Amino acid sequence: EKSMKAKKYNAVNVLRPIATAKRKVRQQLNADSLFAEIHKDFKQIPDSRGANCTISLDDALMSGLAVFQLKHPSLLAFDNQRKKEPQNLHSMFGISNIPCDSQMRTILDPLSLSSLRTPFRTVFRHLQRGKDLEKMAYIDGHYLLSGDGTGFYSSGKVSSPYCMAKKSRNGQTLYYQQMYAASFVRPDCKVVIPIFPEMMTKQDGTSKNDCERNAAKRFYTRFRKEHPHLKVIVVEDALASNAPHIRELEKLNLRYILGAKPGDHRALFAELELAVKDERAIEMSFIDREDRQTGHFFKFVNQIPLNKSNPGVLVNVLEYCKIDKNEKITTFSWVTDIEITEENVYRLMRAGRARWKIENETFNTLKNQGYNLGHNYGLGKKNLSGVLTILMMLAFLIDQAQQLSCWLFQEALAKEESKRSLWEAIRAFFRNYQVDSMETILRAIAHGIDGPALKEVCRT
Repeated sequence: EKSMKAKKYNAVNVLRPIATAKRKVRQQLNADSLFAEIHKDFKQIPDSRGANCTISLDDALMSGLAVFQLKHPSLLAFDNQRKKEPQNLHSMFGISNIPCDSQMRTILDPLSLSSLRTPFRTVFRHLQRGKDLEKMAYIDGHYLLSGDGTGFYSSGKVSSPYCMAKKSRNGQTLYYQQMYAASFVRPDCKVVIPIFPEMMTKQDGTSKNDCERNAAKRFYTRFRKEHPHLKVIVVEDALASNAPHIRELEKLNLRYILGAKPGDHRALFAELELAVKDERAIEMSFIDREDRQTGHFFKFVNQIPLNKSNPGVLVNVLEYCKIDKNEKITTFSWVTDIEITEENVYRLMRAGRARWKIENETFNTLKNQGYNLGHNYGLGKKNLSGVLTILMMLAFLIDQAQQLSCWLFQEALAKEESKRSLWEAIRAFFRNYQVDSMETILRAIAHGIDGPALKEVCRT
């Protein structure tokens, strides 16, 4: 299908932000620069189709990215915009020929998931070069990388050869796909920086379902290959505190803070109690400096066996209790390869509890704040659902990079007070005005529109 005829806008509907002191945005860490860099990466992906295709692969990928950058609830909603208002998709995202929803699905379905890794590295590289990633460092220059698995597709009726399946007690089959994802996190920082996820789907030539443990192994192996020298502490839940996974992390030179439950590690916690009795463990407590009604209690010992089956895997164990003003007791415990001391125990506890940011600031944000993770944008016959989920994660990464590094995005978000409100405002300007860039939209949101354009909106 040929590209739609560009919509003609009345001159007053060309968006003109209020003239303010033209403070420049960061050269590489703004949405428009990132769109351009990512578009270059998409152009480098080989296209297995014939040379006479009307819609190029990079146009299809940029269109998919635009779906999630604009937080469209469906590909149909994007297709309606393509038909009615294509001009801004051309100008802002650099798309020459905009595919309809069915064309997008057909083009993206056979695409290799690994071919989409480069744009994630591009954004990450700009964060490193701009010194913005340093804001996320927490313990001795290490970055906390919190990882976990989550689902992004499930259906009792529709499946593809790459779906995993499980039968319920009533005999019904559920088809599903999941991914292992991880983000760089920091206590007291709302921003997270997601990494390219690892999909959990049925692998070629196998009849068995994939699992989170295998996906995590693939994830960290590929992550370390891309970032061989980055100082990282992996933060995960209690499912990860097993000997094979710990050995794998050690082999990859990745430090770790992993949740550990007494019910799953009886020998480990029995050894901790014995260390307390023998006065080999350290117990300490103090009142919170900012909340005098909250108490912190710590118990820890270094270099004890993880379990009886693996006596050679030595870990450091930390047990922490918090008592609030209502005398409610909350208990957490972890194993780590970082030596625990009285000086670092509080920071280690904060790092361990930051694991929840993969759930709250990553998965819950993707599911409940406009990105629609879990909504079926298209399953396809091969990789479509995975490709669209990765493009969603890429749009999320762009937004998070701006929230960390772009003062203009920060001001627009502060003006709108919530992410959902900001997305609605962006879509409104995108729909009602001719715009040349995301910078123009964000300036209009943060500082207002000039007189003629505002009068026209009020009149209509």
